[in-house]
Amino acid sequence: MQKQFKLIDHISTVFEGHEVLGRGDLGVVPGFNQPITTHKVEQILANFFDTEAAMLVRGAGTTAIRLALHATLPRAGNLFVHDAPIYPTTKVSLDMLGINVIRVNFNDQDELTRAAKQGNFQGALVQLTRQKPNDSYDSEAVIQIIKEYAPNVPIITDDNYAVLKIKKIGVEQGADLSCFSTFKILGPEGIGCIVGKTSYIENLRKENYSGGLQVQGFEALDVLKGMVYAPVALAISAQQTDEVAERLNKGEVTGVKEARVANAQSKVILVTFDAPIAAEVLHKAEKLGAAPNPVGAESKYEMVPMFYRVSGTFRAAIPDVERNTIRINPMRAGADTIIRILKEAMKK
Repeated sequence: MQKQFKLIDHISTVFEGHEVLGRGDLGVVPGFNQPITTHKVEQILANFFDTEAAMLVRGAGTTAIRLALHATLPRAGNLFVHDAPIYPTTKVSLDMLGINVIRVNFNDQDELTRAAKQGNFQGALVQLTRQKPNDSYDSEAVIQIIKEYAPNVPIITDDNYAVLKIKKIGVEQGADLSCFSTFKILGPEGIGCIVGKTSYIENLRKENYSGGLQVQGFEALDVLKGMVYAPVALAISAQQTDEVAERLNKGEVTGVKEARVANAQSKVILVTFDAPIAAEVLHKAEKLGAAPNPVGAESKYEMVPMFYRVSGTFRAAIPDVERNTIRINPMRAGADTIIRILKEAMKK
């Protein structure tokens, strides 16, 4: 609730009331080279995340990360990453930019400290959500260790699936740039956001001068509208996630071996069955009203609970996990609905 109230407070200090009720302006306005509405929304976002600047970009979270890497690293530069499967779209960006990765176990602070002291890297990328099941690192501690031993090295955080679910995003923890998709927080399709240091963001603005690249005023307003409602909606979803896991572990559904709440990009329930029936359960659950796949991972379109295979990074980390385990994201559903669908799918 406090996140919602804070955002509304910042909106009211930048916009006049009639501007919020409109749809914003369009095009490359002289003096701004972007819609004035978009400029104001970016100011609000910077203020909300207690940082210097913000920039809305086309291409969702993927392009936000890609541009942040481009802005901070030289070609063929060395980048610190966690020793885990790299998110597939991020790997494409690294390959495109010719960036070399140095894998460090972020779960081991001693190893991270030794690697940071060596200083053979020009940037670091920290993903706030878990990349494999046994991850335990504190992202803020990772950022602070790197900053202590390599204070001039820029740190980018991948905040996808974490924004408005945690108290502080990457830049609030000390990173230089944070990147996320606004689609994942009930915003419009395809719009990403970069927040952080002015020096990096202003350089990106100079390269982003084309009218076709601008995020238009109505889209920027839609970003705010989604963000206003996302914190409470996501908190309710998290609450239902915990309830479902607790009820399953108490034996409410026969044939469920174990349920675990996991930060497997989104906060989800990983349900493990006694038998290798995961694929069949997913097929039946869709017929019973469960969403069979994500749209934007908690986007404005996703209302019914999602019954889906475990994430690609988890599948890479645990052989054959997809045979007996599924993930369930409540979206806007309650625990009773989720358990009813699971019981009926398993029975069928």
